[in-house]
Amino acid sequence: MRVVTTAQPLDVQPTPLALLLLGREADPKSERGVECPGDLPSPSDPDLVARARAAKEKLGDKVFILGHHYQRDEVIEFADVTGDSFKLAKDAAARPEAEYIVFCGVHFMAESADILTSDDQKVVLPDLAAGCSMADMATAEQVAECWDMLTEAGVADVTVPVSYMNSSADIKAFTGKHGGTICTSSNAERALEWAFQQGEKILFLPDQHLGRNTAVRDMGMSLDDCVLYNPHKPNGGLTVEQLRNAKMILWRGHCSVHGRFSVDSVNDVRARIPGVNVLVHPECKHEVVAAADYVGSTEYIIKALEAAPAGSKWAIGTELNLVRRLANRFAAQDKEVVFLDKTVCFCSTMNRIDLPHLVWTLESLAEGNLVNEIRVDKETESFAKLALERMLALP
Repeated sequence: MRVVTTAQPLDVQPTPLALLLLGREADPKSERGVECPGDLPSPSDPDLVARARAAKEKLGDKVFILGHHYQRDEVIEFADVTGDSFKLAKDAAARPEAEYIVFCGVHFMAESADILTSDDQKVVLPDLAAGCSMADMATAEQVAECWDMLTEAGVADVTVPVSYMNSSADIKAFTGKHGGTICTSSNAERALEWAFQQGEKILFLPDQHLGRNTAVRDMGMSLDDCVLYNPHKPNGGLTVEQLRNAKMILWRGHCSVHGRFSVDSVNDVRARIPGVNVLVHPECKHEVVAAADYVGSTEYIIKALEAAPAGSKWAIGTELNLVRRLANRFAAQDKEVVFLDKTVCFCSTMNRIDLPHLVWTLESLAEGNLVNEIRVDKETESFAKLALERMLALP
């Protein structure tokens, strides 16, 4: 084996993608924020809890704190309400007296809250770098290129876009502008039924797995009815004939957490825990959903465990913060709750919202300094709200 050494450093220039992954650059068209200005308290500060309580008490009714189910326990402790992304956005809209909406979640959720709240309210994200990898997988430019391809193939006029709630405001606006609707993981089937009443095909953004699982598992379509559009390939990696024959045009996006679960995970937990019930989120891969006993949204998962009999055993395929919280909650009722995979897997971007960021946010607001405001421009807001309103009008 020949080994080459050199005293001079190699002249290797990292690609823009490499720099982005290393955290040394930022994509200005991405959802991810770049920095969080201001000096954060030390995470080892023993007074953080007391500081958070004091700042929240000082703000009183001026602040309303939303906590997504995937947030850390230390953050959930200070949330006025908890829930999934759409429930929290609606909760924010139902509190017009709150001047500040502090959204402990990720960027697209805060955008949705800004769209649904009044102009007088300020939506704040404690860490601007709390993005969503799935939402980042579909940019406005990429989706516009896809629509141009559908137009050239002669199918755009019979295609209805349906976008998952886990998408940027730009994608929601595209959806509203082109006659489509938004969906959540709990009403995706109703959204698809509505869309098929409007057209012959659906462009489903940005989570391929929710789209595929809903179409095949819930609505009886075949896998052959679905094609996968890859924005990084010429023409999305599809032929005109494939587009014309497809009923579901799925965007090549996925959740980095739910995408980790595998059939091996399911088989392993069944071998380790006899009689276990496997319950997974529909963002999991199709083969995982097919191997599970139950499939449903975050709210469905919580309600299923609430209704479960004492002594039952459950392996949950969703974000670890929530699973661990549920395990602690139901242990007293003799319900065994475990994480589906052996590998620990938090949502890394959700976990960017921690107690130091929350304390810094609340103390800044209490001092009259507005920080990390999330604002959606009026045109984008108008079309995005139209798509959201179509969802709210679903039967």
